[in-house]
Amino acid sequence: MSSPASTRFHAITDPVSEALPKPVDIKLTDALKQAMTPFDVIESSDEMQHRMNVLAKVNQLVKQWIIDVSLSKNMPASIANSVGGNVFTFGSYRLGVHTKGADIDALCVAPRHVDRNAFFSSFADLLNAQTEVTQLTVVEDAFVPVIKMIFDGIEMDMLFARLGLQSIPESLDLLDLELLRNLDMKCVRSLNGCRVTDAILSLVPNADSFRTALRFIKLWAKRRGIYSNVLGYLGGVSWAMLVARTCQLYPNAVGATIVQKFFLVFNQWNWQQPVLLTRMVESDLNLNGWTPSNFSDRSQLMQIITPVYPHQNSTFNVSKSTKTILLEEIERGLKICNEIFIRNAKWIDVIEPADFFGRYKHYIVLAAKATSDDKYKEWIGLVESKLRKLVLTLERNEYFDIVHINPKSYPGNSQSEPYVIRWFFGLRFTSTENINLDLTKDISQFVETVKMQAGGKTLRDGMNIEVQYMKRKQLSQFLPQSALKLKKRSQSQNSSTKLSSTNVSNSSDRTVSENSQSTKENTTGDEESLETNPLQGEESETKEETDKASANPLELTKESEQTDEAKENTVVDTNISANTTEHNDMTDRKEDTCVKSSENLESSNLNENDKIKLSEGEENIQEKLPMSDENNVTKLATDNNKRPLSDQEANSSQEKRMKVDSDDLNDKREAANNQNSIHDGLMEKELLDSEDLRSVPSIQKNSIRLNLKQ
Repeated sequence: MSSPASTRFHAITDPVSEALPKPVDIKLTDALKQAMTPFDVIESSDEMQHRMNVLAKVNQLVKQWIIDVSLSKNMPASIANSVGGNVFTFGSYRLGVHTKGADIDALCVAPRHVDRNAFFSSFADLLNAQTEVTQLTVVEDAFVPVIKMIFDGIEMDMLFARLGLQSIPESLDLLDLELLRNLDMKCVRSLNGCRVTDAILSLVPNADSFRTALRFIKLWAKRRGIYSNVLGYLGGVSWAMLVARTCQLYPNAVGATIVQKFFLVFNQWNWQQPVLLTRMVESDLNLNGWTPSNFSDRSQLMQIITPVYPHQNSTFNVSKSTKTILLEEIERGLKICNEIFIRNAKWIDVIEPADFFGRYKHYIVLAAKATSDDKYKEWIGLVESKLRKLVLTLERNEYFDIVHINPKSYPGNSQSEPYVIRWFFGLRFTSTENINLDLTKDISQFVETVKMQAGGKTLRDGMNIEVQYMKRKQLSQFLPQSALKLKKRSQSQNSSTKLSSTNVSNSSDRTVSENSQSTKENTTGDEESLETNPLQGEESETKEETDKASANPLELTKESEQTDEAKENTVVDTNISANTTEHNDMTDRKEDTCVKSSENLESSNLNENDKIKLSEGEENIQEKLPMSDENNVTKLATDNNKRPLSDQEANSSQEKRMKVDSDDLNDKREAANNQNSIHDGLMEKELLDSEDLRSVPSIQKNSIRLNLKQ
């Protein structure tokens, strides 16, 4: 086993600034913490103690179970009592940023004579026998096998890893690379969560500032609808690594400064290059992972690389649409933070919920249905895990600019649809020209793929996937009014938070642009205005149209929208400019009670004398932001492989990956072709040249034909 020094990590670059915080920075950080208070991001001391008690009980059960297994293998009692075993935590709990009611991710580490089968059988039985344990589920055949349960009111996910050691010492360092030698890949993957979390904590210079900033960034990402690894956004580990990288660049900064610099750095980042927290590790273990010499790895749209071997890209799932949305939200966050630092806005404005259902005029609604609770949760989980592939397929169509999936799902009516979950996709088109498009084959192929993967283990009679097209004003039949209506704020508040501080934005942008080593990726789109109440006054006039849409669920036309377009504005982009921004309209809405209390607390912590002046020559040094970590990628990459990928190369590789996804349905399926064919007077865009899918029973229900006419 390596010495402790071998598991120490160092940042990959020197800091941008080591300036100490000023009193106003500390007051802004206090205001930031107060803004988070109403959202239950921090547990009480009693709740924290309860979590610790639960973990202690689980740890004791693990130790007793390992002793029992050892004795069953005829091991002497004296040795069995000394082989040890331990429970390690990872994820948000280990990082210290878990919220109230959050689950605990845990890892059971056992010596080499205790195998995986015993964990998922005898240990699961032991847990089931505990009165505190409910809803225990064993998922042994998952990519990372897990036991899910609720232990005394706390949700827990437990993984298992068997190490090649005779005993497990209490002081075991999981960052020791030699522990991975001769392990099977399931154990390596199970260990990876703890190893990554421990490495992140060892790489941040100030844990308190890191935790404060990460709590806020996670809250912002969830409320803005960009927190979901499975759907192609960023998950908790990715956000943690981005905040940790910011902390490395500003090691002495407090939470508020870290948040502002987070948006500044990654608004300008060259995303053709990876984000690295430390130098990559070379090893003779030959484990599969992300390598800079691999063209496919380097062509992934976003690359946030885990700091331990085997290195992984935590943002592999990001698609063209989700990347665009992520970058638009980061740009929005930067503009509002700059306003906060000159006291023209408040922290609550940054975490204002995104208005997904006011952003687009066209939506696809996908419903996963069942008729009983038999395997219902497994069915819903499987469908959700495949939605990203549907987005990738639709993105290949030249007419779609963005296919925006809302991470939040909505259950059906508890009386009439007790076993239904719906997801919503917002559509933004690249052209306003007449469009005739048939997506029937794409949807049918998606449905067939999901059902094939469900197989006999999950699929039950009555389980189905139904897809409909709807216009915004027709969504009320599936959504609560609170999801559709925007709140209004006073006009005076709107003027107080207007993004008018051009000198701050220009100062920050000028500094970055002068010193950046790469160009900023352009993610602008159509900038259009926000509707305050998309459904107000439309229910009666659209009832007939809604009924028609239900009967013909996926036929999309713009011909009937001639009158609607006189009332409705064009689709809202999340991209923000100084003249037309979502933020300019945010302050037109009434604050709810918790928001009011947050703003009052912020105002009490800041006075006029605390305005921060960010003009040239004052606080700001000329920051040389590392717009990528390209120069620090390990020498495993050749010079040719280290060059930035062109857009054409990146798009080409992305298309190849999406093609591989579609080939899962049939290994003999030919390469995708773009061919136009005439069917029933409509132009069908053949996105996938696949086998005839007419035998799929849901094709007729899921027929999608788009006939868009301006």
